[in-house]
Amino acid sequence: MIDKIAHNIAQALEGIADGATVLIGGFGDSAGLPVELIDGLIEQGARNLTVVSNNAGTGDTGLAALLKAGRVRKMICSFPRQANSYVFDGLYRSGKVELELVPQGNLAERIRAAGAGIGAFFCPTGYGTVLAQTNGVPRETREIGGRQYVLEYPIHGDVALVKAERGDRWGNLTYRKAGRNFGPVMAMGTQKTIASVHEVVELGALDPEAIVTPGIFVHRIVKVNRAAA
Repeated sequence: MIDKIAHNIAQALEGIADGATVLIGGFGDSAGLPVELIDGLIEQGARNLTVVSNNAGTGDTGLAALLKAGRVRKMICSFPRQANSYVFDGLYRSGKVELELVPQGNLAERIRAAGAGIGAFFCPTGYGTVLAQTNGVPRETREIGGRQYVLEYPIHGDVALVKAERGDRWGNLTYRKAGRNFGPVMAMGTQKTIASVHEVVELGALDPEAIVTPGIFVHRIVKVNRAAA
């Protein structure tokens, strides 16, 4: 019998190794951010991580807490500095964390490409800027239809941490509004997907037309309580 439900967060996160590339869903301060899984990852102890996310955290919770704990070697993100991103800012300025800055659309497409088996693709975003370089070396460019494009490569993850709304024991997931954000593409672009959900339902309770992430992309789900308003 297929049952992907973990009894607790610690069990859900078993096996994440030092040096892993971890894709973490979320947008802004809290939309779709799997805070409970991030806190569990801190407790789990994996180090030297490459974290791929939309931003680099705010305040001292969530992604910022993971950074503050010294577990992150490199951030790949679109918005590393926000009004309250002092943890990342301090670590970056002191040379304690690396940064690969990726435009938001490129970030989503590079992750999607990993899941779709696309070896590389050309994108116009960033052409003629430092974002079209890798370690200071310009990447391949090509003119297509009179417009200049930059070669982009997929971002493959070892594990993805995503926040969903509901899930069943097969791992099928639905999301709540903007909380979906990067979750579906991250679940596709990684070797293992771990999802937190607020509700575990019986098989058949999810409308097949409403399932955003099919269970084939999900390895473990764990129920977490909804934060108090």
